[in-house]
Amino acid sequence: MQKIILYYKFAPVPDPQAVMLWQKTLCESLGLKGRIIISKQGINGTLGGDVSALKKYAKATKLFQPFKGTVFKWSAGTADHFPKLSVKVRDEIVTFGAADEIRVDEHGVVGGGQHLSPADVHKLVKERGGDVVFFDGRNVHEAAIGRFKNAVIPNVGHTREFREELKDAKYDAIKKKPVVTYCTGGIRCEVLSVLMKNRGFQEVYQIDGGIVKYGETYKNKGLWEGSLRVFDDRMNMWFGETDDHIANCMVCGSKTSNQENCSGNGCRMLTVICEDCLQAKATIYCSPTCTSLS
Repeated sequence: MQKIILYYKFAPVPDPQAVMLWQKTLCESLGLKGRIIISKQGINGTLGGDVSALKKYAKATKLFQPFKGTVFKWSAGTADHFPKLSVKVRDEIVTFGAADEIRVDEHGVVGGGQHLSPADVHKLVKERGGDVVFFDGRNVHEAAIGRFKNAVIPNVGHTREFREELKDAKYDAIKKKPVVTYCTGGIRCEVLSVLMKNRGFQEVYQIDGGIVKYGETYKNKGLWEGSLRVFDDRMNMWFGETDDHIANCMVCGSKTSNQENCSGNGCRMLTVICEDCLQAKATIYCSPTCTSLS
C-alpha cells in the first residue's frame, strides 16, 4: 500500500547543505519520490511511497533534534504522482521573499498567528459571528476552485507578492477584526501571519494543519467549499463524497474544477476549463491578451 505525506517544521538548521545530503540519501534508500526544501529555517516536504517506507522516513527524520515533533499529514496517493525525488537547499522553506522578516527558534516561527484546531475555528465563528474574516494564504488560481465561504482572496499569483499586497488600503477595514488565515497544509500561514501582524493586523489566527486537516475533520459539511488544489499529478482533491464544483469553465461556463496551463508564450497561468472543452480545443488562453501574443 502506498500513501503521500505532507509535513513541515520551522526550526533552526545550522548546516542545511549537510541535512539536504542526508535527506536525499535517506529517501533514495527507501524508494521515495517527491519534493523537499531545506533551509536555515527548517524543512518542508511532500513525499510518496510505500507506507512502511514512509513510516521509516518519518521515524528517522524525527530523530534529528531540530525536526523532533514534526507532524506528518497522510493523504491518498502514490510515489507515481511525482516525476522524481527533488531535495534542495533554499533561503526559505516557503518562498515569500521575506527571510529578513522571519525569525525561527526551537519552538517554530516567532510572532506568528494563534493556531486554531478545526473545532476551534467553528467555535470562533460561533462566538464572533460575522466579524470573523477568512483570509486565503494561497494564490488566486488555487482559490478559484476551492475556498472558505465568503473568504477574502488576495490578488496574488505567487507568495512573493503578499508583502506588497498587504500594504493595500483595502485591507484596513479588517485589521481590527479576527482574521483566520488558511492554506493547504498550514506552512504558508506560519509566515503570512507574521507579515500581517507586522503590517497592523491585530488579531490573526491560522488553522492548525491547514485546509487538509480541516477537510479531514469536517469533509464537505463545514465551511469549506469546492476542491483543494494540490501540486502533484492529482491536481486537486476532494473531502466529501460528491464533487461540488464552484468554478466555471472559461469557455462554456459549466461547473468544473479542472485547470490547465495557458498556452500563451511564457504565461503558463492556470485556467479553468472543463474536460469537454479541453477535448475540443487545441490551445487554451487565459485572456485575449495571451491570444494576441501567441
